[in-house]
Amino acid sequence: MTTTQHPLGSGFGATSTAEEVIKGIDLTGKVAIVTGGYSGIGLETARVLRAAGAEVVVPARDVERARTALKDVPGAEVGHLDLLDPASIDAFAEKILASGRPLHLLVNSAGIMATPLARDARGYEGQFATNHLGHFQLTTRLWPALVAAGGARVVALSSRGIRFAGVDFDDLHFEHRTYEPFVAYGQSKTANALFAVEVDRRGQAQGIRAFAVHPGLIVDTGLVKHLDPAALQAAGALDSEGRPVRDPERQMKTVQQGAATSVWCATSPQLDGLGGVYCENVDISPLVTPENEAAWAGGDSVPGVLSRAVDPEAAARLWEVSERLTA
Repeated sequence: MTTTQHPLGSGFGATSTAEEVIKGIDLTGKVAIVTGGYSGIGLETARVLRAAGAEVVVPARDVERARTALKDVPGAEVGHLDLLDPASIDAFAEKILASGRPLHLLVNSAGIMATPLARDARGYEGQFATNHLGHFQLTTRLWPALVAAGGARVVALSSRGIRFAGVDFDDLHFEHRTYEPFVAYGQSKTANALFAVEVDRRGQAQGIRAFAVHPGLIVDTGLVKHLDPAALQAAGALDSEGRPVRDPERQMKTVQQGAATSVWCATSPQLDGLGGVYCENVDISPLVTPENEAAWAGGDSVPGVLSRAVDPEAAARLWEVSERLTA
């Protein structure tokens, strides 16, 4: 497989923060939507985009909670959206389109991880439905606004969780196999990465470029609420007192560091003319080749992306399946 998965030598790294990577970039006149923009790295992403001058819209299932969380982000807008409710996604998108505003930046940052088995009203598995299908529907409904920007970027939050599973096209919703929370998570995160590949292919001629991001392991957000603290301690993510371990070279980051790659992908001129790539530590990730797969799988300090997560044939197939699933 030919690939553009080659690091640029961006000058940034694992310790870089969102504020550092956006320094000197003026987003005045730009419109940004950040899902999950009222907690964790999504909130930090929304904050720095707004501080750089962008109009920022944060979709939220709990509007009042979002407004409270965004009280220190003056001017940020909040709209109702539930990624598990197709009607609410359509309603949110229709309001954005009716406003006539172009959409320059769409950061799909919301997500859930390793949850117990749950299904939406359509019977779709919850992690795949939330992390991938909800964002697929949102992005495709907002497509006219992305085109109208005359140069837009879509950022899909993926994860090193791609290592847990690829996309099982024969049983996406665990109807015939035993449900494993991390397998379902891995499938959804691989889907996020593949989605960026196909958004970029389909959108490039219309000025839309897309990027997938591994933000790092940030344990002081709501994402890990379904994980056993003892397991996080055993993995070295929490110390003996239950406090987060900070070791950016092993992907254990602060919220500010975790948001850096998303913000870089959304705004950096270093990425002009590029897209459809998976990024981490504020650079494009190298492709994990057979000879370095053991080292990559053996720890979090070796950067890289598995070929199955950037495979253009799988990305095209996933798009077609997602169209059917979201009607």
